[in-house]
Amino acid sequence: MTLLDREADVGAARTERVAERLRITEIFFSVQGESSRVGLPTVFVRLTGCPLRCVWCDTEYAFNGGAYRTIDDVVMEVARHGTPYVCVTGGEPLAQKSCLSLLGSLCDAGYDVSLETSGALDIGAVDARVSKIMDLKAPGSGECDKNLWSNLAHLTPRDELKLVLADEADYLWAREQLQAHRLVERCPVLFSPVQGSLKPADLAEWILRDKLAVRMQVQLHKVIWGNAQGR
Repeated sequence: MTLLDREADVGAARTERVAERLRITEIFFSVQGESSRVGLPTVFVRLTGCPLRCVWCDTEYAFNGGAYRTIDDVVMEVARHGTPYVCVTGGEPLAQKSCLSLLGSLCDAGYDVSLETSGALDIGAVDARVSKIMDLKAPGSGECDKNLWSNLAHLTPRDELKLVLADEADYLWAREQLQAHRLVERCPVLFSPVQGSLKPADLAEWILRDKLAVRMQVQLHKVIWGNAQGR
């Protein structure tokens, strides 16, 4: 195969990819409220649909509805906001197969891309340029049995693990997983309290008491805007 043939194949594949469609709940510009990117002006692309039903979910409006848009259309809307940071979220974005193509297209366009995923679906095929922000569901979520533990092998130091905790039992479970799977050796680990269920001060005190090498976080967007959707 000649160089021209290879370039033609790459061009054809890219054209096919941008023509793919995804069901989108919303695209909006805000500050990142979570992860080590907290506070950065970010475009959020929220995909519709999720196979999980966490007790404390705050994005139930993304389970259904939305509108189909091509990847090319999504990338063009992202460009209008003029920021290098893009977060693909949900729902569970990986529930739509074309999410992988969207992630690749955003990376090709030069964006610094993060993916928020539940940890229940395989992340092995996610573009290596993407920072994966992956949940481990604690028992208090009601979906602990959905954790796909084989995903841990796909995490790198550029990724992050997020554990959302509803009470002390969740914290003790999280502490156990931290040790059993040597999580902090894989990537940064984030502990986050469920709003209205676990007091941030209590979680902070437990982390300090046990000298855990984790980052505690609260949802900055809720501190700023409360529970408003689209933030």
